[in-house]
Amino acid sequence: MYRTHTCGQLRKEHLGQTVTLAGWVQKVRNLGAMTFFDLRDRYGVTQLVIDEKAPKALHEQAARLGREFVIQATGTVVERASKNERMATGEIEVAVGSLHVLNASATPPFTIEDQSDGGDELRMKYRYLDLRRNPLKNALVLRHKMARIVRNHLSDNDFLEIETPYLIRSTPEGARDFVVPSRMNPGEFYALPQSPQTFKQLLMVAGYDRYFQIVRCFRDEDLRADRQPEFTQIDCEMSFVERDDVLNMFEGLAKALFDQVLGVRFAEKFPRMSYADAMEFYGSDKPDTRFGMLFNDIAPLVQGRDFAVFDSAEYVGAIVAEGCANYTRKQIDELTDFVKRPQVGAKGLVYVRCDADGTFKSSVDKFYGPDDLAKIASATRARAGDLILILAGAKRQTLSALSTLRLEMGQRLGLRDPKKFSPLWVVDFPLLEWDEESGRFFAMHHPFTSPNPGDVALMDTDPGAVRANAYDFVVNGVEIGGGSIRIFDSALQRKMFAILGFAPEEAEAQFVFLTNAFRFGAPPHGGIAFGFDRFCSLFGGADSIRDYIAFPKNNAGRDTMADSPSPIAPAQLNELMIDLRTAPK
Repeated sequence: MYRTHTCGQLRKEHLGQTVTLAGWVQKVRNLGAMTFFDLRDRYGVTQLVIDEKAPKALHEQAARLGREFVIQATGTVVERASKNERMATGEIEVAVGSLHVLNASATPPFTIEDQSDGGDELRMKYRYLDLRRNPLKNALVLRHKMARIVRNHLSDNDFLEIETPYLIRSTPEGARDFVVPSRMNPGEFYALPQSPQTFKQLLMVAGYDRYFQIVRCFRDEDLRADRQPEFTQIDCEMSFVERDDVLNMFEGLAKALFDQVLGVRFAEKFPRMSYADAMEFYGSDKPDTRFGMLFNDIAPLVQGRDFAVFDSAEYVGAIVAEGCANYTRKQIDELTDFVKRPQVGAKGLVYVRCDADGTFKSSVDKFYGPDDLAKIASATRARAGDLILILAGAKRQTLSALSTLRLEMGQRLGLRDPKKFSPLWVVDFPLLEWDEESGRFFAMHHPFTSPNPGDVALMDTDPGAVRANAYDFVVNGVEIGGGSIRIFDSALQRKMFAILGFAPEEAEAQFVFLTNAFRFGAPPHGGIAFGFDRFCSLFGGADSIRDYIAFPKNNAGRDTMADSPSPIAPAQLNELMIDLRTAPK
C-alpha cells in the first residue's frame, strides 16, 4: 500500500512508530541544516522533517520538492519541539527516512490555502485544485453527511429510493427546459426534467406509497447565488396522506438534520404562517423570522393630509428600527439611496425619529405635527430611541421594497445571525396567479397542486381567491423546500387544466401518460422537494450554493474548467438533422 496512515491520523500515541504517508506537498521550509514540509491529503496535514543527520541525498531530494508535488514518505513519528495547537496533528511530526516523488507538479496558479489568492473565475477554471482547499473539502463532507442522514431517516420510515428518468417529455413547469435531440427519432426531442413531478405521482398510482430520491434536476433560467442550471432535490411523495401528515413527516427529517449535523434541537413544532400573513407582515413568502421589525399599514393614519406621496399611495408601510434614533442625516441619506436602487424599487424614504426626550423629528414635519407623529409611533409600537422608516406606493412593489429594507436593517443591526435558525412552514398560498399580459391564470406552483378542500367551490366562481393545499419550508428567509397535496381526481384535474387555459386535447397531449394513469385508481397523495444544495449552504453558513457542488457553473451558465457548453461537429449536427442559425449580435 502507498500509506499506512492518513495525514490527519497521527497523534502522540503513535510516537516511535514507523509510518508511511502519501499526499500533496503544501509548503516547504528549507532552514539549511533541516527541511520541514507539510504533507496534505483529504484527512488533514502532517509536518515532515529531514534533520541534519539525514543523508545528503535525502536533503537534495527534498530541495527539489515544490508545492503540490505528490510524494510518499516513510519515517518515524516523533514529538514536535514546537507544537501547533491549530493542527490536529500538531503535537507530532514524522522524521523522514525515505522519500519518493510519485508525481511532480507544475506551479499551481493560486495558493492551495484556506484563504487563497485566486479569484473566483481562476479557481473555477482550476476547480480540481480549488477542491483541495479545506473550505470546499469541508463543504462536500457536509453534503455527504447530510445525504447519508436523509437516506437513513427516510429508509427508517419505509420510504423507497427509486430512480426516475432523465430523458423525458417536455412539460410546462414554469422554467425553460433543456432539450436533447433524438437521433433515432429525427426532429423530436427529449427534455431534461425540471423535477420528477409527474413520475413520482405515477409511482403513487403504481402503489409505492413512500418514495424518495436525491435527484438531479435541470432548469434553463437566469442564475444567481442560490441557483444553478443543474441542481439537486430531496424529492419525496406519500400516498393516503393529508397536509399535516406530510408536514409532520418532513419536519421530522429537518429536525434530524439539524440535530445530527449541527447539534441544534427543536423541542416544539415548527410555526406555521399563512401566505397572507407572511406578505402582510414581512412582504415576502419566505420571511426571515430571526428578528421582528414587522410591517405596519399606516395609510389610514397618514392619508388625507395633503402629502401627495402618501395620499396617492395604494399602501403606506412602516417598520421600526429599534435603538436607531441616533442615525445621522448621512446614514438616513444612505438608506434613502439604498431603497431607490432599481433592484429595490422605492421612490423615496420617509423617517420619524423618536428621540429619547419624548419628542419626534420627521422628514415630513411640514405635513404632520407632533400629535400626528405620536400617533404613528403608537400605531407602530415605537419607543423612545427608535427610528420609524416608511415607504409608500403600489402595494405589491412597496411590500417588496419594504421587505428588502427590513432585511438590510436586520443585517446592519446584527439581527441575522447565521448560527441562529428560525424554521417555519408557510401555508395557504394562492392556487393561481393572474397574468395581465397574457390575460389568463397560471399555476402558482404547478398544475397538479390541489386546491384547499374548503375552496374547491370557488374554482367555478372566483378562481383567483382559491387557496392551494401547498406549503413551503422556510429557514432564515430562504425557501428550503416546497410541496403540495396533489390533485388525484380526474374531473378536478380537467377543471384545473381548463382554468389554466389548456384545451382538453392540449392537456391530453401534454400529460397523456398521467391522465391515463389516473383512470386506473389514483390514491390521495402529496409530497415535497427540498433544495438539497440550499440546505447544505444554510448549514454551512454560506450565501452561495456553488461551494457545495463539486463542479458548478458560473453565473453565465458556463463550466470554465471543461469549457462547456461548446460547439459540436458538423457531422453530429447532420446526424441529428439539425441546422444552426447565426445568433443575433
